[in-house]
Amino acid sequence: MTVAKQLPLQFEFRANQTFNDFFPSTHLEVINHLQKASAGLGERQIFLWGPSGLGKSHLLQACCHRAESLNLSSFYFSFSALELPDPDLLIGLDEFDMVCLDNIENLAGNAAWESAFFNFFNQHRDQDHILILSANCAPNQIAIQLPDLKTRLNWGLTLKLQTLSDHEKINTLIFKADKMGFQISTQVGHFLLTHYERDLPALWVLLTKLDHASLAAKRKLTIPFLKQILDE
Repeated sequence: MTVAKQLPLQFEFRANQTFNDFFPSTHLEVINHLQKASAGLGERQIFLWGPSGLGKSHLLQACCHRAESLNLSSFYFSFSALELPDPDLLIGLDEFDMVCLDNIENLAGNAAWESAFFNFFNQHRDQDHILILSANCAPNQIAIQLPDLKTRLNWGLTLKLQTLSDHEKINTLIFKADKMGFQISTQVGHFLLTHYERDLPALWVLLTKLDHASLAAKRKLTIPFLKQILDE
């Protein structure tokens, strides 16, 4: 008797994490490779890495949005450092046109997961499907214990997201605010970096708060108004 493959649960798309919602900054080449791959026209394996907070998760979600828009099946999952799911999560994933696995450094050292991922990798690649991985370090630095799996992570194309300068962060803030439907000036962006946070994910949370405050008060985000909000 043949046992039917388990199909993974549908992941939740993040509606605002498309390529159109990502400020390219200095990463045009990275975005170009990811767009081609997620359309089935580029590299079959991409390893995306860089420090946290630069948008790796956003870009992997964007790849899935693009693939689905072109009727390619896709799947996204982010591995947590706190708790790993059962390796059975991978059963059936080899059937998907594109699989995006985020934060795979969190698999390192878990023998059951490394073995399961190695088997999935081979099955998925045998079907010439697309695999996009992300981590906080380069593939040759990831602490995978299974030698054959570590070798395979170095196949394909490796892309790095570069840390943004303050000027690039301010432009990213202005872009993000515009996508949310309000405006901030360069001066406001500089004020936020200087007096609040330099970490982009924390700034995204703040932008939501500022948007709500601006709408409620029906005021533009001037620096005096911004100081008032942040003091509350």
